[in-house]
Formats: sequence, structure tokens, C-alpha cells
Amino acid sequence: MSGTALDTTALTRPVPRADVRAFTAQLRREGKLTSVAFTAIGIVLVGGIFLVVAVLMASVVSFGLFATDGRPSPIGIGFLIFFAAVIALIVYALIVLFRGRAERRYRLAHFAEANGMTWTPTEPDPALPGMIFAEGRDREATDVIRGPRPRLVEVGNYTYKTGSGKSEQTHKWAYVQMRLDTPLPHIVLDAVGNNGLFGISNLPATFGRDQRLSLEGDFDRYFALYCPKGYERDALYLFTPDVMARFIDNAAALDVEIVDDRLFLYARRELSTTDPAVWEWVFGTVGAIDDKLAQWARWRDERLAAEEAPAASRVPLLTPPPAGVAREGRRLRRGFSWITAAFVVLGVGWWLLTVVFDMFVR
Repeated sequence: MSGTALDTTALTRPVPRADVRAFTAQLRREGKLTSVAFTAIGIVLVGGIFLVVAVLMASVVSFGLFATDGRPSPIGIGFLIFFAAVIALIVYALIVLFRGRAERRYRLAHFAEANGMTWTPTEPDPALPGMIFAEGRDREATDVIRGPRPRLVEVGNYTYKTGSGKSEQTHKWAYVQMRLDTPLPHIVLDAVGNNGLFGISNLPATFGRDQRLSLEGDFDRYFALYCPKGYERDALYLFTPDVMARFIDNAAALDVEIVDDRLFLYARRELSTTDPAVWEWVFGTVGAIDDKLAQWARWRDERLAAEEAPAASRVPLLTPPPAGVAREGRRLRRGFSWITAAFVVLGVGWWLLTVVFDMFVR
């Protein structure tokens, strides 16, 4: 919200329950909570089944095993009270859960409206070009907020699943998307500060080390920059010292991806939230970066002009290249992490060792 104060009062002011209920009913009428409604029905059904089973079990225990001369014993009555308390606690927890989710939706929608933005509760499988949006299955963006200032900006939380059965894992991300003025080469800034043990990147994709570009100053202490082979000079044109300083000062905790005409900031915690401080930080970061993005609009890929020009003609090379990126610069080449491979080999080796031990030693 460059040049405009962010209005966060909707995130913290008291909310009448009647207004929240009316807003939720409106969303259901508009078909925006279909999947959420089915989830709620499933939870209620499971809770109802558990309630019936628990009551039956409590009755059997209380009036059967602990009955004395046909009359319930104090121990039986105690068990019945215990089961009733557990059931009441579960029902209360469900009420609080659904009320909290409904209030969260209400606050985010009105926060977006107060700042000239829009809010969308869920977007299954969003069609975005960033690396996290091509991973796994059951992809879903939630609490997506879009605004036109300082340029087209989108903030959302995002999940996808990998594996199956006991090895199934849900991956949680959050992202900020900024629309650029022109397509740019595929560039990734892997934040050093959020890497894991032994410096293993937290990103879902690995890129060839021959695409790693070292920049001047302290930039390498904060980011590992990857750009397509042959685009090193272009990356240096885009990441001038003043631009590097902006990313270090404002986005060192985030991973960054430039792909096509989009810039993505990735985080492993929620960014679309009811915490005003998070929103102030998000749009402060967006505003700081946006101040330097205008100079990127002038970038042109000379390879594209040569690629589109007829082989026998050199006249088009005298005109400015068109906007766009040549084929070799549109996507980074995926690589292989030797550290991850080493852990996999060690894990497989340990498993084989335990199998051999069980077969021949025990």
C-alpha cells in the first residue's frame, strides 16, 4: 500500500456474532464455502457417532460392570460423569473451532474491503508459475487477498500433499505475488537464513550449482542466487547494489522467485492472517521492493530478437528487442542435492543393516 496507511482495524475490533453468522450464511448462499461445509458436516457426523458410542459405553460401564444389587455404584456414576465431561469438552472445542474460523473469515474479508482489496476463501490448484505450485497433489490456496497497489499484489496461504498412507505429508507455505512490468529470466534467491541442517535449502526444488551466481558485497551471506546459464550479465543488470540492499533489508527472511512476469516471496508461516503486525510487515516489504522494480521494466532479452529474426536478415537487430525471454532463460535447470542423497543412502543402509541383523543374529 505504497503511500497509503494500511487500515487494520477490522482485524482487531470487536465483532458481533450475529454479523459473523450472517456473513457465513451469505458465503454459503454464494457457493464460496462448499468444501468447508462438507468438512463441517463430516466433523459433525463423526462427532455424533462418537457421542452415541461414548454414551452407550458409559451406560454399560456404569449400570453393568459397576452395578450393585441392581443399583449403580458410586464408581459407575463417576465414570458416567467422566464420559459426559469428555463429550461436553469435545462439543465445546468444535463450537470454538468453527466460531473462530468464521470470525477469521469475517475479519479478513472486511480488512480487504477496507483497503480496496478482495478476499477469496479458497482456490483449489491455483494456476501460478512459481515452483511451489507444481509440487504434490491436493493443492489449495486459502485466504487469498488481492490488491491493485502499489502494483497487482496477491497474498495467500498454500498447502499441498506428498506421499501416501503413513508417509503422507502436508506441506504448508505462504506466498506474496507481485506482477512485474515485463517478463524476466527465471531467477531464484534462496534465503540462507531459513535453510535447514547443514545448510539444506527449504525450497521444494533444487537447481544445478553451475547456475549459482555470486554477487558482490554481503549479498551471498543472505541469499544464494540462481540464474540460467548465459544470463549472468542480465542478473547483474537487474540486481544492482541498491536493489540488493533492498532485498537484504526487507526480504532476507523470505525466499524469492522471479518467473515470467511474476515475483514471488515464499514463507513457511502464514502471511494471510489476522495479525496486524504481519500485514504491516508484508506491505512494508512489498512497498520497499516496488520502489526498485520500475528499473527492471527497461530490461530486454537480446537473444529473443536474434531468435525471432530471419536467419538471413540482420535489420531486426537494429531495433529494440521485444518484451519477453528467450527459451533458454525461461526456466532454471533442476539439479540434485548431494546432501539429501547422502541422508537417503544412510537411511537405506541403516534399514538394510537392521533387516540383516534380524535375519541372522536374532
